[in-house]
Amino acid sequence: MAGTSIVATLAAAILQTFGVRGATEEPRYQVVERIGAIEVRQYEGRIAAEALVAGDEALARNKGFRLIAGYIFGANASSTQIAMTAPVAQANTGEQIAMTAPVAQQPTEAGWRIRFYMPAKYNLAALPKPKDARVRLVQLPPQTYAVLAFSGSRSPGAVALKQKQLAAELVRAAWMTAGEPQGWFYDPPWTLPFLRRNEVAVQVERRQGDR
Repeated sequence: MAGTSIVATLAAAILQTFGVRGATEEPRYQVVERIGAIEVRQYEGRIAAEALVAGDEALARNKGFRLIAGYIFGANASSTQIAMTAPVAQANTGEQIAMTAPVAQQPTEAGWRIRFYMPAKYNLAALPKPKDARVRLVQLPPQTYAVLAFSGSRSPGAVALKQKQLAAELVRAAWMTAGEPQGWFYDPPWTLPFLRRNEVAVQVERRQGDR
């Protein structure tokens, strides 16, 4: 079984290098409007594992990723056995949780908030508690986001440029921002840049008179 798991992991990594994401779960949403290249998406309520990380944007993203990935890959305390399906495995040291996409990054006064969204089959009661106090589980309500997708670099400069483009397009739209912009990243670092799926997003609400 261990050999099969290693082969499967390597195969997934090779596919992701060339932009093939397989069956990675994403939060559920409906597109309610398109504004040029922008999608306005209504997301269902969902659970996220998040960490607040200080430092510059790129380093905070990497540190937050490691913290939450540790939780997903077993740095958690589970008091019950949960029936798992592929590609999830279970070990005695902790419960492994399926990886989902995207990884979200958002600025706050306390630093950068990094989030992984949990598979939809879980509720808060069913998820194991993180062992690291820097990781916490949060229940998010249904939310509406304006989202602009792009490929290539996800450097702080590239992300900031796309966030400015998103904000400029929304000035003329029936939607107004209702939060800080975020970066959403769907692929591992080794994915070829032109095949990466990146997005910038901001929570929005309809302007008065446009309802």
